[in-house]
Amino acid sequence: MQIWNEPVSTPLQLIRDEITEKAGIALYLKREDLIHLQVSGNKWRKLKYNLLEASKQGKHTLLTFGGAFSNHIYAVAAAGKISGFRTIGLIRGEEHMPLNHTLAFAIESGMQLHYISREQYRHKQEPAFLKGLQEKFGDYYLIPEGGSNAMAVKGCTEIIADIYISYDYLCCPCGTGGTLAGLIAGTTDTNQTIMGFSALKGGTFLTGEINELLTAYRQLEPHHTGTTASWFIQTDYHFGGYAKTTPVLLDFIRWFEHTHAIPLEQVYTGKMMFGLYDLMKKGYFKRGETIIAVHTGGLQGRMPALDAS
Repeated sequence: MQIWNEPVSTPLQLIRDEITEKAGIALYLKREDLIHLQVSGNKWRKLKYNLLEASKQGKHTLLTFGGAFSNHIYAVAAAGKISGFRTIGLIRGEEHMPLNHTLAFAIESGMQLHYISREQYRHKQEPAFLKGLQEKFGDYYLIPEGGSNAMAVKGCTEIIADIYISYDYLCCPCGTGGTLAGLIAGTTDTNQTIMGFSALKGGTFLTGEINELLTAYRQLEPHHTGTTASWFIQTDYHFGGYAKTTPVLLDFIRWFEHTHAIPLEQVYTGKMMFGLYDLMKKGYFKRGETIIAVHTGGLQGRMPALDAS
């Protein structure tokens, strides 16, 4: 487990182009995507303390949930192989052959895949359902969908500890809210604003999810004195919902990659960056402000269409 005990640091990359210059904004991209090729970005941060805790409890199996294109399933499979854990993935929906890249990689990494109906999937947090899994698979360490729990929040606070410049806004994309909760928990400056960009349609519900994660984190870390930074979730840049996209979003990602030579994906970071650029064009930010956007990785889920000319 030594790999998870070692500190990781990722660079801040200044993003300069005609739009940032016109807005008078200093925009930096926190390159969390560079942490690891297969366990990249926020997935590394979320899994770190979960894996250390699983090892501490003497667990040998990791069990988790996800959809067929889940970055989380991909990362848990890779992390399990690296660390010597048996991994089980409960996949929402029916099996479709041939397997997509995400699920094929998970199997190659040793993960056992089990498909459950969408109705069953809705009960995944209920005690009776979890007891049944225990009877079927034996003793395991449970990692929730998306990896978001108190341990994940703790890991994501370390993104803050790795930032050494002052800033006005810190931004990240949101799926389950774990990364945003970590940024909130790790920030103590009342002059800074944490902004999440929901990748889901109707993402206002994430506010409640994040508050629950923050409460769980404070129980895990009772020395925590409480959040002082303001935060909110942008819900206008979901492009139709989770994993959905439009030609406008894909064109923006291609432009950004051509201009800055930084790869994006269309599910999370691409939507956040589109939102930030749209807000800059609209004059949302004050001239002279500094924005840090967290690149949460997940490039394994990048659409092949993005490479089309």
